[in-house]
Amino acid sequence: METLATPSLTAIHIESFKKIVGEQFVFVDEESLNNYGHDETENLHYSPEVVIKPRTAEEISAILKICNKERIPVTPRGAGTGLSGGALPHLGGVLLSTERMNSILSIDDRNLQVTTEPGVITEVLQNAVKEKNLFYPPDPSSRGSCFIGGNIAENSGGPKAVKYGVVKDYVLNLEVVLPSGEIIWTGSNVLKNSTGYNLTQLIVGSEGTLGIVTKIVLRLIPLPAYDVLMLVPFKNLEQAGEAVSSIFRAGFVPSAMELMEIDSLKIVSKFVDSTAIAITDDTAAHLIIEVDGNNMDLLMGEMEAISNLLSQYDIGEIYFADDAQQKAELWKLRRRVAEAVKLIGYTIEEDTVVPRAELPALIKGAKDLGKKHDFEVVCYGHAGDGNLHIRIRKEGIPNSHGNAVMTAALRELFDLVKSLGGTISGEHGIGLIQKPYMDIIFREANFRLMRDIKKAFDPNNILNAGKIFDLHT
Repeated sequence: METLATPSLTAIHIESFKKIVGEQFVFVDEESLNNYGHDETENLHYSPEVVIKPRTAEEISAILKICNKERIPVTPRGAGTGLSGGALPHLGGVLLSTERMNSILSIDDRNLQVTTEPGVITEVLQNAVKEKNLFYPPDPSSRGSCFIGGNIAENSGGPKAVKYGVVKDYVLNLEVVLPSGEIIWTGSNVLKNSTGYNLTQLIVGSEGTLGIVTKIVLRLIPLPAYDVLMLVPFKNLEQAGEAVSSIFRAGFVPSAMELMEIDSLKIVSKFVDSTAIAITDDTAAHLIIEVDGNNMDLLMGEMEAISNLLSQYDIGEIYFADDAQQKAELWKLRRRVAEAVKLIGYTIEEDTVVPRAELPALIKGAKDLGKKHDFEVVCYGHAGDGNLHIRIRKEGIPNSHGNAVMTAALRELFDLVKSLGGTISGEHGIGLIQKPYMDIIFREANFRLMRDIKKAFDPNNILNAGKIFDLHT
């Protein structure tokens, strides 16, 4: 684990921070330190020494100048919905929350762009641009609570990624405070830019290790007029995975295609007290399939063709959501499944991704590993782009981080993922808990390049140190 030779914060440091942001936005009380000592990663907890809630880039700049000079660790935090430990202050120091930076600064409907601060909730931003008949597609399951800044840090995706892409595909420009306190813009508010290195895309997905994003310019697209949703029950889990690839090979591109195996569906249906989906003994999994566009007749024809294609598999009766309420009920089940399964003990989540045709092998492999190592597995996720979330429950082991037994089992899982042409995170990032497995994916040359980039941005290694990889010096 990364360590820094850093003295504890002093009263002088605390007073300096209070002068920068105001006394009411600097917290050292036990309750605040406890509340900001965890995110949604497993059951891990690390308390910071102080929580600071700045309002402007200039305030963040002043804070980082002090921390950089004094070698004080800084952990940036958005809404705390992360699943890889990216916002865990495992080195103590400063927890810097962007929650007060929560304004949508402008919506440019002439150029189809929005400029926002990082503390805006993703769904709030989506609804604001929707009022102008515009669309920001990336929509993580936690979109009702996660911040757009956190989505930038993790390069988030969500159900719409299969058709529309992930966060990186919509970021045009970023205002970033570097660990030195310098404030830069990474690019330009244009759709094409080959002016030097692409610093914008380097920051996207960097998990708060290179700089702190304070303003974001996103491109938008016109809002589709219609969407059609259907639910397909499969009697065989691997066949559900096979069907995903067959739909794309037939030339269809759904706007969303989500897989929920029956165990996860039972858990979340009970959790939200829903009977929207009939659960029968012979059902192994469901696929949620959505298409969208501006011509309803074409969409209905596409759904009919997909239904005919799926008839070659052992499926039950296909269910079409007829109205907005039925659609919302189905999406509620999908979006809340992670919360539901975690509450009953599936605290370990892996964010695997493989070429979509390899989904059946991944599903089978995950289940086989559960039997081999005596843990329970439930699977769900963005089947359309091969991104399968694997939730694990093992008696007496609530965390994979630091546990030798679970680490050994997960290395087998990730070896399988690599053998299938995949990688160990599709949208949750590496953070703290996936770091031990990075050597499965990368060679030393890869690590050398990443460490050199980190040193160029953050030579004193203060910003989210020990995340993604250790910075050996």
